[in-house]
Amino acid sequence: MAALSDESMPDGSGPAGPLGTERWRVGGGHRSSAQWQAEWEDVLAATHVAFDVRFPDDRDGAGFAGSVERRRLGQLHLVDCVCTPFAGRRSTAVMGDPAEGWIGLQLVLRGAERVTRSRTQQHVLAAGAVGMWDGARAVGVEVVEPLTKRTLIFPRELVHAVSPRFADVEALPWLADRPGTRLLVRYVNALADELPELDERTAAAAGDVVLELLRAVVEPELPQARAARREALRARARRYVRAHLTDPALGPETIARALSVSLRTLHAVFEDTEESVAALVRRARLARCREDLAEPSAGSITEIAFRWGFSDATHFSHAFKREYGMAPRDVRRAATGATRPPARIGK
Repeated sequence: MAALSDESMPDGSGPAGPLGTERWRVGGGHRSSAQWQAEWEDVLAATHVAFDVRFPDDRDGAGFAGSVERRRLGQLHLVDCVCTPFAGRRSTAVMGDPAEGWIGLQLVLRGAERVTRSRTQQHVLAAGAVGMWDGARAVGVEVVEPLTKRTLIFPRELVHAVSPRFADVEALPWLADRPGTRLLVRYVNALADELPELDERTAAAAGDVVLELLRAVVEPELPQARAARREALRARARRYVRAHLTDPALGPETIARALSVSLRTLHAVFEDTEESVAALVRRARLARCREDLAEPSAGSITEIAFRWGFSDATHFSHAFKREYGMAPRDVRRAATGATRPPARIGK
């Protein structure tokens, strides 16, 4: 693979400076078609996803030229690609785990590219086309006219965290006619122009804005999220909470890690309920404390609080009173026979 230049990213030892840019170029000189093909395959695998590449039948590859420039915005990559005609096929044979983790938002600036997803799904993307691709899906591409395109490449888990409904989409959509797409495109192109002047932190924040704009464009057209899938994840979270209440470190971060989902995804599935993840943990702990307080032999108030994951007795007392309208000692007094405890509030 021929790298034209590679400007290093800031190392974090001082104030963040201009973001680094990586550049690749293939073509020119006297080399065989097989050499150009192998180098272009390497470039695509490094900057987009892997493809098996072939050149048009009427040329030996000597006339091919392609260049790629990549810049970073936090976890996102902004990739500009210019190339002459070629064809590529992405099949399960070339898919690998790292490549499958990417989703791309593609803007065609000049030229044309034919995209084939199946025998019945074929689209020609000309200048102005906007679409999305998923690295986990087989696809064929053919550049039919010299092509210039700009692609924002996201980690899949980041896209799904911002919009869990993307996980339910079988084929990612073409976006050119959607309300809001022109705003998204203008923002991406303006960001590309301004990126050399941005430091790393500002660029990462700009990448977050792109994700929010993308969500606003795509979500209204997506099928309704599968309620059962979201409820299943909520049920898993509740089971995990019940089983780990004694762990003082139990919280949204540890739950998300245990369930192998992002923290953002975990919060998202509770958005349409009346409680947050943190509230779920707190209420479950308070309910178990209330049960133990009603048992005179269950230990002191402080022991009970610490048993169920509270690390501060005063904080526990305040949280308990906010939840039940009485202090823990009132429940304990009722348990010893002074009065009967109020009806228990369900978990």
